[in-house]
Amino acid sequence: MNLTTTVLGQTYQLKSMKEVLAKANEEKSGDQLAGIAAEDAKERMAAKLILSDLTLADIRNNPLLPPEKDEVSRVIENAINEKIYGEIRNWSVAELREYVLRQDTGNDQIRRISKGLTSEMVAACTKLMSNLDLVQAAAKVEVVTHCNISIGQRGVLSGRAQPNHPTDNIQGIKASLFEALSYGIGDAVIGINPVIDSADSVKSILLATKEVMEKWSIPTQNCVLAHIKTQMKAIRQGAPADMVFQSLAGTEDGNRAFGIDVALLDEADELIAREGTGTGPNLWYFETGQGSELSAEAHYGIDQVTLEARCYGLARKYKPFIVNTVVGFIGPEYLYDSKQVIRAGLEDHFMGKMQQIPMGVDVCYTNHMKADQNDMDNLAVLLAAAGVNYIIGAPMADDCMLNYQSTSYHDIATLRETMRLRPAPEFERWLNRMGLMDNGRLTPLAGDPTLFM
Repeated sequence: MNLTTTVLGQTYQLKSMKEVLAKANEEKSGDQLAGIAAEDAKERMAAKLILSDLTLADIRNNPLLPPEKDEVSRVIENAINEKIYGEIRNWSVAELREYVLRQDTGNDQIRRISKGLTSEMVAACTKLMSNLDLVQAAAKVEVVTHCNISIGQRGVLSGRAQPNHPTDNIQGIKASLFEALSYGIGDAVIGINPVIDSADSVKSILLATKEVMEKWSIPTQNCVLAHIKTQMKAIRQGAPADMVFQSLAGTEDGNRAFGIDVALLDEADELIAREGTGTGPNLWYFETGQGSELSAEAHYGIDQVTLEARCYGLARKYKPFIVNTVVGFIGPEYLYDSKQVIRAGLEDHFMGKMQQIPMGVDVCYTNHMKADQNDMDNLAVLLAAAGVNYIIGAPMADDCMLNYQSTSYHDIATLRETMRLRPAPEFERWLNRMGLMDNGRLTPLAGDPTLFM
């Protein structure tokens, strides 16, 4: 394995696969904080050149975190289709990139080779791609999943209705939810982040959202984004949960910081299949985001893009209905400005789709980050072009409970209209019956929540 190259007369000798992957990454403040980033653009280019010539077998044979030491690595390793891996093991990372971008490589071909790729191979490919490459390649991939309805079809842009409330007030949640529905948002999920992480609070929110769904015959699914243990307790008490939710990290220790491990996820998987109200077969909602492992001091010197790819390798085990990266939520310590947030959003979406994940993105930023709403509009348009399965809708793009900026209900409606995209088919038929949509366009009734009051 050759880790040496010469750029403009200067020779670079890198020490390990971990160093190559870290220094080949686009500039990220999180990698700089961890002390693993390239010193300058010249060293970054040298690392990319070295990485481009490495083979997929080189990556697999030099694990960043050995399976015997980390259960996320074991999950990723155990999922590999050895026959397909054997066909591509001698490809260089550059050849993988070229294959993915080739005009005659479509969804079926990418779906097949994905079974022979590790998460680290997908991350390596990502580091050699431009933003436009990431849009083009991801747009080829269609990942359709079904909970109570199906989403992810080509030409469909779904939206999560996120009607959070700073005190978990049920009437406040419903008021925001009615606005979301009036704009045609909520086909991905009606998903609430609770303030109170208790089984009683989770149960009351699930009951309230299910009541709205049943009263208005809304074809969608509900979820409360409490800790998985709290949700499990609520479900055992009879709460009507269509899906279960959990945040994921890309290392075993990172997940322990979240209070989870694979055994707990397995237990929750069995519970939601047995006692959940979703028809399935896809009954999970996962969230991720670059930088969480560094926050937990559980990154092992691995760069944040590669760790993010490993999150999707873990999520794949549970055949989720939806996954999204909360791309700018952690803050400037990990993604300093809008340029880094936009890059990360496109990276995460591509890496998820390459691992057959039904990928969404919370197009978001925090108020102490060097970014603004125009930057989020730009990223949302790029993701819509890339075929993102869904994005998040919060009232006026401002989450009053989590105190961060995302995209609004009407932003998603505008993206659909501008990019000629539609809601999920079953949800669109419901919107037509309600008089909120006609022939793929919102009617004058849209945006009026009093329709549901």
